[in-house]
Amino acid sequence: MDLFEDLPEPGGDTPKSEPSRFGNLPDTSNPDVAPRVPDLFGELPEAQNNLKGEKRKLLDQNGSKGHEEKKICKGLVTLKGYVAERKGERVEMQDAHVIIDDFTAGITQLPSEVSRLSYFAVFDGHAGIRASKYAAQNLHLNLARNFPKGEVNSMEKTIKKCLLLTFKQTDEGFLKQASSQKPTWKDGTTATCVLLVDKDLYVANLGDSRAILCRFNEASKKLTSLPLVKEHNPTQYDERMRIQKAGGTVRDGRVMGVLEVSRSIGDGQYKHCGVIAIPDIRRCQLTPNDRFILLACDGLFKVFSPDEAVLFVSAILEDETLIARLGKAAADVRFEAACNRLASEAVRRGSADNVTIILVAIGL
Repeated sequence: MDLFEDLPEPGGDTPKSEPSRFGNLPDTSNPDVAPRVPDLFGELPEAQNNLKGEKRKLLDQNGSKGHEEKKICKGLVTLKGYVAERKGERVEMQDAHVIIDDFTAGITQLPSEVSRLSYFAVFDGHAGIRASKYAAQNLHLNLARNFPKGEVNSMEKTIKKCLLLTFKQTDEGFLKQASSQKPTWKDGTTATCVLLVDKDLYVANLGDSRAILCRFNEASKKLTSLPLVKEHNPTQYDERMRIQKAGGTVRDGRVMGVLEVSRSIGDGQYKHCGVIAIPDIRRCQLTPNDRFILLACDGLFKVFSPDEAVLFVSAILEDETLIARLGKAAADVRFEAACNRLASEAVRRGSADNVTIILVAIGL
């Protein structure tokens, strides 16, 4: 299987104007807006301040204003994440998530061609919360340590190798900790991670959580949902063949009749059955036609198709009746409302699973 498969690139220029894309959808319950998750590297400066910091850093390291201007003038994509969580009918919340709008400050000695990084991840735990919690706490730290430093020949290949190593280390770290317990922890988790490197999205995925890009299609004049990941479950031919070759079985659509996913972090008792922690990695370049990224666990997609989720979110983002509150920008109010209403609607439609949703606003 090709782990380095790219998504198709869009064509054409950005339209000068777009028609109104959607009518209003029926309003759903409007719960209190979930609080923003603090960045895991502390309070990081906003984009404007980051540019100043980058200029100072470049001058200190290179002593060259010309190099500084070359890097700053590339143009930056800014991403901002919003999250909503619902426990649903489960006894406990086993999902975890990470939002780091500006990941740049967490990495030293960035390659000269890299100006800005962002990182977002959703982890859907099973058999407990320990694997998802461990992955949320450690995967981005391993990524920061493994991220390329200095000059590299091929940024794309280097970052993909970095992500493969990062997932391997995170899985091994959790399994080591799990095996040291009495009794041994049986927890496992999916992982869907989005890493922005300037204008390129790198999406690494294990299991059945998803990432979707909302993109305006110039030909149809409509928004489309572009899947960014390949799901992994044991009913897929290549996944089933790997499991059977390793000596495992697939019964009732599950590994050994128990595990619903064929790739995960943790699940040590199934590693000898062909369950692996090697992610599929895809790259997609963002364009001015892109509106937002949706990351969510399967609790959402049990009751929403990707297209339905994109339409639902888009209608709320275009709702002019949502008024900015004191101290909040209109865009923040709309994205927070869209995130929360989507999560609440998933529960209302009957999703009994944990539901975690991250909406990522795209600014170019």
